[in-house]
Amino acid sequence: MESTAEIRRTHEKGDFETVQRRFPAPLGNRGRLPGSWYAWRIMEATITTPELDLARDAARAGGAILAGHFRRGIEVRHKGPVDLVTAADTESEQAIVRLLRERFPDHAVLAEEEHRDAVDAEHLWIVDPLDGTTNFAHGIPHFTVSIAYYRDGRPECGVVYEPINGTWYEAVRGQGAFLDGRPARVATHERLDETLVGVGFYYDRGEMMEATLRAIHALFGSGIHGIRRFGTASLDLCRVGIGLYGGFFEYELSPWDFAAGRLFVEEAGGRVTTCRGDELPV
Repeated sequence: MESTAEIRRTHEKGDFETVQRRFPAPLGNRGRLPGSWYAWRIMEATITTPELDLARDAARAGGAILAGHFRRGIEVRHKGPVDLVTAADTESEQAIVRLLRERFPDHAVLAEEEHRDAVDAEHLWIVDPLDGTTNFAHGIPHFTVSIAYYRDGRPECGVVYEPINGTWYEAVRGQGAFLDGRPARVATHERLDETLVGVGFYYDRGEMMEATLRAIHALFGSGIHGIRRFGTASLDLCRVGIGLYGGFFEYELSPWDFAAGRLFVEEAGGRVTTCRGDELPV
């Protein structure tokens, strides 16, 4: 069985297109707790590339900043009526980009807050220094650092890191996806009534919100087992990759939201396409 989900991607406000993701289900890890796998990362993680090593170091640096702010207290300001940014977002991004520039000064960086280099660069790092800002701002320990390296428009490696519990989701093209060092695979659900679907809501409270609610209604009408909404797209994608969800959808996402999670799903045996069946662009 293939489950499907739709999102929209955007580089700048007003520039988005509908895309579709399909997740075939070869072998799942359903029911295993991510936090219980942390020790395995040290024992089993053998994949390494210079770019992956750098992504790990940068995510660790950004994550340390987020964890410090989270424990000390959070300063919040608004980018829009419900779109938040914190001092931790910008400090994390600055620390991450500083490491990327030190090791690869000729590489481009596309990041959520302050760095917007050309997306068609041969070497491109796509960075979300704090995915799940609303959770973070409300004291909910459900957020990540997400970093992906693209070469010639194709994802080559990526990490999604949860700094509060120390969980790592890592993927390298052609070498697989790993949760704390153990191989990850998408779910093996045979029926919709076995399947959980993740959903995200964009900041729009108008038609896009209504469309999301209609989609949820339609999914329940199709007999899915349940809907889950946690507010961190990179982590939702990783949950597809480890077999907890059969799919995930959100009607608008930016590249930094999905860049690393996309590769994780693909390397875990899932498929990510546009609604026309084409490869998902940056």
